[in-house]
Amino acid sequence: MTKISVLGNGSWGSVLGSMLADNGNDVILYGNIESVNEEINAHHTNTHYMKDWSINPNAVATGDLEKAVKGADVLLFVLPTKVVRIVAKNVRKILDETGEKPLLVTATKGIEPGSKKLITDILAEEIYPNDSDKIIAISGPSHAENVAQKDLTAIACASKDEENAKTIQKLFSNNYVRFYTNDDLAGVEVGGAVKNVIAIAAGILVGKKYGDDAKAALMTRGLAEITRLGVNYFGAKPMTFSGLSGIGDLIVTCTSVNSRNWRAGKQVGEGKSLDYVLENMGQVVEGATTVKAVHELAQEKNIDMPISEAVYRVLYEDANVDEEIAKMMGRSPKPEIRL
Repeated sequence: MTKISVLGNGSWGSVLGSMLADNGNDVILYGNIESVNEEINAHHTNTHYMKDWSINPNAVATGDLEKAVKGADVLLFVLPTKVVRIVAKNVRKILDETGEKPLLVTATKGIEPGSKKLITDILAEEIYPNDSDKIIAISGPSHAENVAQKDLTAIACASKDEENAKTIQKLFSNNYVRFYTNDDLAGVEVGGAVKNVIAIAAGILVGKKYGDDAKAALMTRGLAEITRLGVNYFGAKPMTFSGLSGIGDLIVTCTSVNSRNWRAGKQVGEGKSLDYVLENMGQVVEGATTVKAVHELAQEKNIDMPISEAVYRVLYEDANVDEEIAKMMGRSPKPEIRL
């Protein structure tokens, strides 16, 4: 039996942990809120994050990172971007003591502000500087709420090492979630991270009462921005963004009420402040952090990302939404297809 440790027992961590237990794996969920751990172990629920849903009772929770990491064949990171590096440093200490070399999988979708590093880069830097082929990223059109209900879902599974990607594909796939391997690690991560920024923009448009034409235009041009950043800065393959972690994830995140980023954007479009939205959301809005890194990259590398830049100005420079929309619609004419 494969031991899989899920680092992060929020909504996604709990759902993925339950899914992996459904697959017959030995699953342990790590989190630092003791009341959540106690509820998972006693009642097989996690009402702090997921209402009206039960976790597979074979998935157990702990607040002891060492207990979670030791003996694991796979470590699955499902943490907010801002804490990945902190936890990774502690994981490295434990693995140095044990000498173990588990596969590292990340389901976190973000880019670290400041360093502008992808999550797999952080894991390589902090845990496996000489074994980056043991790192895998999963990303695709999926919401925890839908996977919890065993909705049919398809997700990309990317690694530099095809065999490691296939190992995770086999461990994670079942009759309601299907994984596809991909060798474009950077592209899969960029798609998963930056679509959250575009989803905030999509929510803002809905909050401002714009309709289907506006949403379609935003998603299409948003995909162009994601592709431009992925190819020109991270060296990703353009075709990746036509796949599950690109257009697939963009569609679901920009159109679903289950998307925290979309809900956050909608409230901003309705006139609420970012501080108010984040304080009352109850869960992490990754796009609000990722947009900082995207802004830094666009500025430093002169990458044309007008939608992402407008989102940044609205969130962090108190820019007026209507004025930002007018600016974008009034930009100088450009060809549609370009990198």
